[in-house]
Amino acid sequence: MPFTIVRDDITHVKADAIVNAANEHLWRGGGVCGAIFEAAGARRMQKACDKIGHCDTGSAVATPAFSLPAKYVIHAVGPVWSGGTHDEAELLASCYKSSLELAESLGCTSIAFPLISAGIYGYPRREALQIAQEQSKAFLNDHEMDITLVLYDAAVMELTDELRLRVASYIDDVYVGEHARRASRRPWENVQYPWTGPQEAEEDLAAEPLAQPSAEASMAPASGKAAGTICPRCGAPVGSDASFCLTCGYDLRSHPSLGETGAFQAFDAASAPAFGSAPAPRHTESAVSSAPMPAQAPRVGAAGKVGGFSLPNPLRNMLNHLDAGFSETLLALIDERGLKDSQVYKRANISRQHFSKMRSNPRYKPTKTTVLALAVALELSLEETSMLLERAGFALSHADRRDVIVEFFIREGDYDIFQINDVLFAYDQPLLG
Repeated sequence: MPFTIVRDDITHVKADAIVNAANEHLWRGGGVCGAIFEAAGARRMQKACDKIGHCDTGSAVATPAFSLPAKYVIHAVGPVWSGGTHDEAELLASCYKSSLELAESLGCTSIAFPLISAGIYGYPRREALQIAQEQSKAFLNDHEMDITLVLYDAAVMELTDELRLRVASYIDDVYVGEHARRASRRPWENVQYPWTGPQEAEEDLAAEPLAQPSAEASMAPASGKAAGTICPRCGAPVGSDASFCLTCGYDLRSHPSLGETGAFQAFDAASAPAFGSAPAPRHTESAVSSAPMPAQAPRVGAAGKVGGFSLPNPLRNMLNHLDAGFSETLLALIDERGLKDSQVYKRANISRQHFSKMRSNPRYKPTKTTVLALAVALELSLEETSMLLERAGFALSHADRRDVIVEFFIREGDYDIFQINDVLFAYDQPLLG
């Protein structure tokens, strides 16, 4: 991913350029500076720095990396914190900008930064981190480079009190609640894919077999608000409180209900096979295009932003009833939102090369991390995110802390992938991109 945060020793990170938090005299110091000199070979590194002699605060110079796993060491001089009234923010921003521009001029495609000035120079860590991210993001808007911010201690990632409390509350409500529900279920209900085949199903249910409904009872509509709901995979009727489809074993909890509106009930009923019958033939393009489509309706996010569509909408109907793969679905969503490829992969924190593979290969199989990043980049609703995940063979899980955190931001209508990754890093979860 173009921008990532890792917890590591910067002298172990492989990159074309490693940034040293230097002093103006380019002398060997303590902390990160001392560790970089030691790993590179202190005598040779000091000799190379002495030839340069000096570097102003806010600027950067380069030397060979010697024994480090890099080509260059870029020595950037950050400001000493003096209360924030001596242009510290501007000087620190200039440090990152100068280092990135110097790395590009040297032909580097990757660079690793420490959190400059946040050690013995006393710069507040939260503000230092914000400047590092802002400058990295600004550079990546116009350039291609892999930028790694190396933090020695996860405690550096200090979330604001307001955000920390909101995220923690949502995790407690959803993530902890899901584990409590899973613990209270019967053992076979906790199996992720309980219907792997007739023999396996019989083994799973041997201790407590399910009573199969009669044909008449099966065709009767379920009572309650979900009456008339059908399985989105096989079209069989399902009850209002069912966790799995009794016909095909589909996990109904991982898919938004398609029986919420009369328009969808009519559409699904017409397209789905009858319960207990052979699967209907695959739709042709002409058949789908001639089917009645419900009217479009604007989607209003949590922040009041209108964008995309909410159910029912023609694109959602078409994709649900076509044998569309992930790449086809992704490109349809990009076109529907009128976005450029560059906008999407930059918002998703994905490299251009990675995105090109998705576009050129109809059978491309993404990771769940990549799908979630694209959902954020496209500003998908929670239901649209579930649909895109389904196309790649995944589903949001309330038993996965990362999924819960991403779901929180989608519900809030906050699609800043940098902020999402900050929270994921603070909770020791894989980052998006």
